[in-house]
Amino acid sequence: MSQQSQIPDIDAVETQEWLEALEAVIEAEGVERAHFLLEQMIDKARRSGANLPYSANTAYVNTIPPHMEAPIPGDQAIEDRIRSFIRWNAIAMVVKANRKASELGGHIASFASSAVLYDVGFNHFWRAPSHEHGGDLIYSQGHTSPGTYARAFLEGRLTEEQLDHFRQEVDGKGLPSYPHPYLMPDFWQFPTVSMGLGPIMSIYQARFMKYLQDRGIANTQERKVWAFLGDGECDEPESLGAISLASRENLDNLAWVINCNLQRLDGPVRGNGKIVQELEAMFRGAGWNVIKVLWGSYWDPLLAKDKSGLLQKRMMECVDGDLQNYKAKDGAYVREHFFGKYPELLEMVSKMSDEDIWRLNRGGHDPHKVYAAYHNAMNTSGQPTVVLAHTVKGYGMGAAGEAQNRTHSQKKLAGDEMIYVRDRFNIPLSDEDAAAGKYYVPAADSPEMQYMHARRKELGGYLPQRNQTAAPLAVPELSTFDVLLKGSGEKEMSTTMVYVRLLTLLCRDKKMGKNVVPIVPDEARTFGMEGMFRQLGIYSSVGQLYTPQDKDEIMFYKEDKSGQILEEGINEAGAMSSWIAAATSYANHNVNMVPFYIYYSMFGFQRIGDLAWAAGDMQARGFLIGATAGRTTLSGEGLQHQDGHGLVQAGTIPNCVSYDPTFGYELAVIIHDGLRRMYGEQENVFYYVTTMNENYVMPAMPEGVEEGIVKGMYEFRKGGNKKLKVQLMGSGTIFREVIKASEMLKEDWGVESDILSATSFNELSREGEDCERWNRLNPGKEQRVPYVAECLADREGPFIAATDYIRNYADQIRKWVPGQYVVLGTDGFGRSDIRANLRRHFEVDSFSVVLAALKALADEGKIPTKKVAEAIEKYGLDSEKPNPLYN
Repeated sequence: MSQQSQIPDIDAVETQEWLEALEAVIEAEGVERAHFLLEQMIDKARRSGANLPYSANTAYVNTIPPHMEAPIPGDQAIEDRIRSFIRWNAIAMVVKANRKASELGGHIASFASSAVLYDVGFNHFWRAPSHEHGGDLIYSQGHTSPGTYARAFLEGRLTEEQLDHFRQEVDGKGLPSYPHPYLMPDFWQFPTVSMGLGPIMSIYQARFMKYLQDRGIANTQERKVWAFLGDGECDEPESLGAISLASRENLDNLAWVINCNLQRLDGPVRGNGKIVQELEAMFRGAGWNVIKVLWGSYWDPLLAKDKSGLLQKRMMECVDGDLQNYKAKDGAYVREHFFGKYPELLEMVSKMSDEDIWRLNRGGHDPHKVYAAYHNAMNTSGQPTVVLAHTVKGYGMGAAGEAQNRTHSQKKLAGDEMIYVRDRFNIPLSDEDAAAGKYYVPAADSPEMQYMHARRKELGGYLPQRNQTAAPLAVPELSTFDVLLKGSGEKEMSTTMVYVRLLTLLCRDKKMGKNVVPIVPDEARTFGMEGMFRQLGIYSSVGQLYTPQDKDEIMFYKEDKSGQILEEGINEAGAMSSWIAAATSYANHNVNMVPFYIYYSMFGFQRIGDLAWAAGDMQARGFLIGATAGRTTLSGEGLQHQDGHGLVQAGTIPNCVSYDPTFGYELAVIIHDGLRRMYGEQENVFYYVTTMNENYVMPAMPEGVEEGIVKGMYEFRKGGNKKLKVQLMGSGTIFREVIKASEMLKEDWGVESDILSATSFNELSREGEDCERWNRLNPGKEQRVPYVAECLADREGPFIAATDYIRNYADQIRKWVPGQYVVLGTDGFGRSDIRANLRRHFEVDSFSVVLAALKALADEGKIPTKKVAEAIEKYGLDSEKPNPLYN
């Protein structure tokens, strides 16, 4: 309850006079004038010393009064019947699946509560892609997928066989549990069931559409992003964490619909409070247009009679646990426990039967109220809109789950419960067919089917749909990066600096340049990218309204409405959401964009791993650049910043192609190959590439190594043919320690070594596993040889690998190594120090590589063990040093 409502009215007559005066202003001069006068009065009171606590809440009634509701067009009787058919088929699909096997699962209650919210959109607002319109984007609430399938089934887009195989996908006939573009690439637009991701992605999607419009790349002006989420989902930090950006950027192309059925998985969202009021305050405070849709049309006559405001007071008094309970009981219970608190309210409903009271509906189940809210959202400019729709979870399920705490997990309905649902929604099926969960489809020439198809035809076609018709981009030749392929001469530079030069060259490309989207989370200066501020500009929807402090400098901070860089601030989740919007632009905006998102690698997969997985589901295309990568390259920053496992995490996403290059030419070849695959051949993969901030001389590219770089391994340097020989492998910054170790082995111990650059142990492992699988399934055919096995075949001596990552990374290729294989890595927590000390601590420096090689030779009987002890003494290694994994 608001603080204002607790203040006693000491002069009811005076209060009434003020209210009548306000009504006169509204009637004569309109609500805008009334609002102005109220604001002036509040300002005057505060200036006079009055303490007026701020409240972002309004009364617990609908935001749009009945006389201001836009009337819903169309035939509501037909729409109601269509909606009932969709409800029935959605329930039948889930029930039938779980009669086959209860382990399949599924959800009925979420769509039951939100059917009207979707139906009004499908019938009246959501436009499909067409020649005249780019189409609206719908982030459906994940648990409502049965309703979307049921509608598509009526539309003829899905078959009965597909519905019968709900959550049974392995044979290729079924439907996925939730929205998954990877599994239905022509149907679902966005994966949303990992709660919180849909909301934040929708905000950055809407902002990216403004970006495309302002840069003149795509016409997105008339398109809208609609996101559906649950009230319980709003507790996820990602759900509400970016709502201020939506209002700050004036995203009037964004509308959220929060299904406030007051229940989460186990029980009430706010049993002792009011989630709608809590959300209203948050969104109004953030600058959103908030539309509360709480009470259906059957309440309108009662609210009209409520001259004293007692009914509104009672509505505000009820906590959500009570409101849930009212719909879990019956009309008599509501009469006694809701209206019965005050005699005046009991008198108000004295002529209503218990059935009449039970019929008093929630706003989210009333298409008239929902239409008015959506109409308002469509016609609001300058700010995003959120619709807070009050619904009943499990609506229509009756004793099987309506408004009950167990309803979220309810997926089994007995025959009599199915008959109850049939009767509740007037489905023309026999008892036998209803109990069996038979689907209902009206005749093709029925009024319902004709109406449904006509509505979608008028709105451009069917939704959801995902298009993949974007034209490929002309990929520049590898020679475009010649300056990087030729090395840096005597100049030392980091691979991060090489990346910045490469990105600059790419942005200047006449064909692809404008499609490149550089993204940074407030670390551009750290990565040496500040030179791009002036060259490309930082995107701002309002341009630059101030004079930057560094205006007189060459690389000043330039914001521009047509700026190319997306500078997201200290916000990895937001930056990743922007990257996803750009990386899926080919499917959602019919234009291939080339996003490069660079960030501290430790704050990549570890922080936004769920979004990265969603990107894979959405078949994103683009580059993630994990800068300052590796456990020891960032040196002084310490434990929280030093990444020794990002590449292992990258390898868990099937369509993420990952590399750990050491030299500039390797980086150039990898990026060019990614451009070819993703934008020339339009392959649905995305790249994760590490870069480092350690400076060293970049050599020129050896001849003929391009294929090996891309496949994951090539011979960097051939050793001599002495009797004692080892094979040394490495990647990233530690590869230079491997090179140094090779020289030490030769000079100090007379041991030769071949040196192999392993640009991707992940890619080597994947290709090797694929070969083994093929061989296992095709025993009678010529067996395939993994590329890594080819690279290592016929090589002498033990094999040593060292990287700046945990040992699991390089250990992936062990089965294909034709000899003793020793892996060094950086298992354990990082710490602050200089690089040399860190590498000695984690035992991946050149001394440790030499020691590992000598010990492996000794184990094979090729040198005496005392040589290993001599090396420990020579290099000052501590045999009693604690294991860095535990220290």
